[in-house]
Parts: sequence; C-alpha cells; structure tokens
Amino acid sequence: MDLNRMDTKGPTPWAFAFWAVIAWWPVQDVVRGTARPFWLAVPLLVAFLAVYLGTVVSAFDARVPLRLPIAGVVALTGGAALASTELGPNWYVCFPLAGLAAGTVAGHLPNRTPGPEWGLMVLVGGVSTTAGLTIWLGGLKGGGSGSIWWGTVSAGTVTAIVIRLFSVIALLREAREELAHAAVAEERLRFSRDLHDLLGHTLSLMVVKAQAVRRLAEIDPARAAEQAADIEQVGRQALTEVRQAVSGYRGRGLAAELDHARTALADAGVRIVLRRSGGPLPPDPDALLGWVVREGVTNVIRHSGAARCVITVRNDGAQASVEISDDGRAGGDAPPPGNGLSGLGERVGSIGGTLRAAPSSSGFVLAATVPVAKGGE
Repeated sequence: MDLNRMDTKGPTPWAFAFWAVIAWWPVQDVVRGTARPFWLAVPLLVAFLAVYLGTVVSAFDARVPLRLPIAGVVALTGGAALASTELGPNWYVCFPLAGLAAGTVAGHLPNRTPGPEWGLMVLVGGVSTTAGLTIWLGGLKGGGSGSIWWGTVSAGTVTAIVIRLFSVIALLREAREELAHAAVAEERLRFSRDLHDLLGHTLSLMVVKAQAVRRLAEIDPARAAEQAADIEQVGRQALTEVRQAVSGYRGRGLAAELDHARTALADAGVRIVLRRSGGPLPPDPDALLGWVVREGVTNVIRHSGAARCVITVRNDGAQASVEISDDGRAGGDAPPPGNGLSGLGERVGSIGGTLRAAPSSSGFVLAATVPVAKGGE
C-alpha cells in the first residue's frame, strides 16, 4: 500500500449523507399517499432522515459527546423497526440506512474511546439483529428479505472498516513523517554535539590565555607575547579541526552521501532509483555534489510526500551534475526557502556552477552542475 499517494483524509460525512437517497421508496409512499397511517408516516420519515444526517455528521466531529451519535443509532434502529412494521415493505430500506449510520459511528469509536474495538460488533450487530427479527416477525418473504438484511450487515461493516482503514493509514503516515523529522533532528544534534566536544576545551583554553595576555601585557611583555603566540597556534588548530568536522558533516563525498540516501529514503518508504555515469570526481566537486544529494534527499523526505526518487549523477570530464527528482506533489510548491538551498546555491555558484530547484510536471527537481576542472583546483 502506497501511503504517499493515498489521500489519508478519508471520506467526509457528506459522502455518507448522500446515501439518504435510499429513502426514496418511503418518500414515494408519502407523496403518493399510499403510506398508512399518514399521520405517522410523514413525521417518522422526517425525523428518521434528520436523525440519520445528525448521527453521521456528529460521528465525524470529535467535539460531540460520543453518547449522542450512539443514541442516534439506537433511535434509527427503533425507527426502522417501527416504520417497517407499521408502514409497509417499502420502509424496510430504513434498516440499511441505520446500518450505515452504525458503521460510521463504529469506525470512529477507536479514535474516541480507549479499550477494545467492540463498536463494530455491538452497533452493527445490534442493527442487523433487529433487522432480522423485524423481517422474520413481519413475515417479509422472497428475495427482498435477504437483500434488506444483507444490505444492513454489509453497509455497516464495510463503512466501519473503510473509516477505520483510513484512520490507521493516517496514523502510519504521521508516524513515518515524525521518524523522518527525528532523523534530521538527530543528525543536527550530532553535529552540534561534535562541535561542542571539538571547540569547548579549545575555546576555554584561548580565553584563559587571553586573560593571561591582558595581565602580563604591562609587567612581562615577553611572557605576554608567548601567550599570544599560543593563542594563535590554538586558534589555527581549532580552525583546522572545524574545517575537518564541517567537511565530514557536509561533504563526506558523493559515494558516502549516495549510500546515506539509500538508507534514509528506504526508512521513509521512498523507492530510490540511482543512475550514475562517468568516472570519479576530484575532491572538491565530489564533496559539493555530495552535499547537493544530502540537501535534495532531506527535502524529498520532509516536503514532497513522494513514493519514488530518482538520483542521476553524470561526469563528462568537463562538467559534473547531480539531479534529484521525485514524484511528490506534482506542480506544487517548492520546499520552504531556508539556509539549506540558499547556502547550497552560493557554494555551487562560487565555483562557477549552477543550481536549479523547481517544481516539475511530475513532482520536484533539484539539479546542480559544477565544472570538474575548476572545482578540482
């Protein structure tokens, strides 16, 4: 089941309200004047349809106390039994409507109350049992009796299952999105932690030596100069370490980022197609295109809702390119602007390359092209 492509919102209450047209046969009886007693038929039909619509709509609204739609199902069941017994065979169609309302309420019960999912058995079973008893006691014969009973059972059961299925799909998709966001947050946390471990001691040492320089500047200039030289040395060492850390975090190389992309996309439920041509790249363009892959894959996971991602890498000796395309929200909005794509565009442009990020006819495309020779200098 493709959670990315499926509309997890599910049916609306008005989709079930439409099925009130089943009451067309009782309406005909009332219009033709064949429903007897007439004084009972008209108010019962109006009340039944009003309760049906109210029950279906309230079942979808978590703000409405649960007892109200359940009471609506009970009232519909009783009304269907009364109408079928007193007003003739055309009124038996009220039972499938009552079953449909019961299925709507039963499908939403697990989201609104803890405990076992007993709603389907109790609500739909109760309506179906009442329908069967009414048909038997009323002496309804022929194929119509079976159709009414089976229609009641299937309307309630299928409705409850469909609503519950969409609820589960929505929960699964929400959980997967949270996992993807957590993975990105964990990576950022790891980088922050690495920088803290890397710079915490070094910066503290530089502060101590700077304080020593201030104290010794007037009383012992020679020692102050030594401390200043130490600060310079420690600062250069820290700068080198930071560059190495940033390179490891943001530019681990194209091959490493492609391996990371496979894992990240698979964890997010996105199928990856990788196409690569040409030989290995010099270190600088290799690291830069690796960062393009990282940024593109992050956007696919966080913003696209895609089911498939295609990564294409080309190197013709003069230029190298990476293209990340997905089949997410076709023609939709681009990922929110931020430091990621902006900073990436600046880095690509600084070596004479180009970066393109735009919606396509089938999703979204992030593409970067860099000169191989210049990037490798």
